[in-house]
Amino acid sequence: MHPLLTRNRLGLYLLAWVPLTATSIYVLVTRGTLSWLQATVLGMAVFLFYALLCLSAWYPCRATPLGKVSFIRLLLTHLIAAGVMSFVWTQAGAALAYAVLSPEKFAAIRRQFEPQVNAIFTVGVLLYLLSVAFQYVLIAMEDSRRAEAQAIEARVLARDAELKALKAQVNPHFLFNSLNSISALTSIDPSRARDMCVLLGDFLRMTLGLGEKTLVRFSEELELLQKYLAIEKVRFGVRLKMHENIQEESMSCLLPPLLLQPLVENAVKHGIAGLPEGGEIRLEAQRQNGRLAILVENSWDPEAPPRRSGGLGLKNVQYRLEARYGKDASLRVNTEGELFQVSLDLPAESEEKT
Repeated sequence: MHPLLTRNRLGLYLLAWVPLTATSIYVLVTRGTLSWLQATVLGMAVFLFYALLCLSAWYPCRATPLGKVSFIRLLLTHLIAAGVMSFVWTQAGAALAYAVLSPEKFAAIRRQFEPQVNAIFTVGVLLYLLSVAFQYVLIAMEDSRRAEAQAIEARVLARDAELKALKAQVNPHFLFNSLNSISALTSIDPSRARDMCVLLGDFLRMTLGLGEKTLVRFSEELELLQKYLAIEKVRFGVRLKMHENIQEESMSCLLPPLLLQPLVENAVKHGIAGLPEGGEIRLEAQRQNGRLAILVENSWDPEAPPRRSGGLGLKNVQYRLEARYGKDASLRVNTEGELFQVSLDLPAESEEKT
């Protein structure tokens, strides 16, 4: 269907014909001795008919796209169409004049304008060719809009694929570390290893449900963290402490699932695990001015030799923030003495807005 008909732009298109219609009405009154009413009815009918007829130029324009057909074919196609349309227009104009006017008036108009028939025919050809140029502009705009929509769709699909790939890395990474912990406990304390297996099963069952979602509430993410820490407490006992300072308003905020778990996992693996006396993990969350600020802080030994690690946890969180929010979210790492801090700042989305 013609884009002017599908986007309610027909009125603007017809408005462009008003000056030409007004000029023809003036000529019919001054040179054709018609009354203003007769000239208005005839002029509006003739040019409304041709304005709608010129919309058909869309189809030969689509059949002969610029740059894809030869110049000769392009020229012949539109010249032949212009001649046919102008002929139809002049004949339809004569028929309308015959229907609207009395026989005497029609005969007078015919005698008056018969010498200008070729000029009127030429005007019709030029108007059609002008419409052809306009149709090519419309086609270019439609193609540009379509290409832009396809590019946006491709970016969205690529982002979703990246999010799924990044999210898929979280569970195997966590599972690998948890199995290492269980393996370490089997030779030391088999009963604690069994407890850890049960807790790990509960955790993985919960992640199966939430992992299918694009976003989860902060309260659900917090519950996941608590289950994860319950697993690690089996291994570390009183050496692992957790302190939460969560603003109530932040509990309903939405964020990608398993976004915080790698941060807490790093806090345990690279912080608490390296301290003989253990330490504390502190989690803070605050919602303010449409933003959600999250802080994960843990004790660590700044003089301990760095562990060999690909940094998957922090990189994964960073990539997922970029894929979801672009430049509207940030991750910052800071060390203050014996404290290691990771700060997240992201839009405070809520279920009402999604």
